[in-house]
Amino acid sequence: MPLFNLILVALIQGVTEFLPVSSSGHLILLPSLTGLDDQGQVIDVAAHVGTLIAVIIYFWSDVKLALFGTLRLMRGKIDTKGAFLALCLLIGTIPVIAVGLILKVTGLADAMRGITVIGWSMLIFGIVLYWADQKGAETRSAEEWTLKHAFIMGLWQCIALIPGTSRSGITITGARQLGYNRRDAARLAMLMSIPTIIASAALLSLDVIGTPGVISDIAIVAAMSCIAALAALFLMMKLLQSVSYTPYVIYRIILGVVLLFIAYS
Repeated sequence: MPLFNLILVALIQGVTEFLPVSSSGHLILLPSLTGLDDQGQVIDVAAHVGTLIAVIIYFWSDVKLALFGTLRLMRGKIDTKGAFLALCLLIGTIPVIAVGLILKVTGLADAMRGITVIGWSMLIFGIVLYWADQKGAETRSAEEWTLKHAFIMGLWQCIALIPGTSRSGITITGARQLGYNRRDAARLAMLMSIPTIIASAALLSLDVIGTPGVISDIAIVAAMSCIAALAALFLMMKLLQSVSYTPYVIYRIILGVVLLFIAYS
């Protein structure tokens, strides 16, 4: 695959994975709108691995806490903050794995990969994010996360299986609707992305087993998407100290309208 294509895919995946604008939607649109060859599943997996590394690096203190907590959880103990965090992440991930498997087995996942679906998802769930962000209280912090809220956010996360929705965007929407402040809503959404991305990459890997891959291409995409994702995470978390999610909503609405115009014209 040409170097330019690899870098473009990596940057798009890295920048959009954690911003509430839908990375999968942008990647699906890339070959349709530019005429470039589809990047294929191998490159998709590499890009996901890169963003996974980025979120682990950025939230390392929380990740480390959850890792040690997972060891406690595996021994049947939920007596530490880390063990409870690990359990919340597990509860929040189960719904999207279950629904994702159903969509893949039934073929609905591929059926939804169209410009019309992405356009409507961008528009509708952008408006839903705006509603939740403007109307949601800011009375809860990440330290007040509960198993019930983890499950509810997990259900919200299932909607992200519709291309164009945005996994981070819809999970943030759920957190804001539950009353979590903007920064902690994003923090919880990013932490929930870790097991989800792992599950997604594992599922994609099943499709590329036996497919000849180019190690250098994989390394380039993983590295570039990691760097881009770290930059996007740093910028978003910093901006959330003073601004709302409205700029992302405006972008989603504009892109959604453009895509629907293209789809119906």
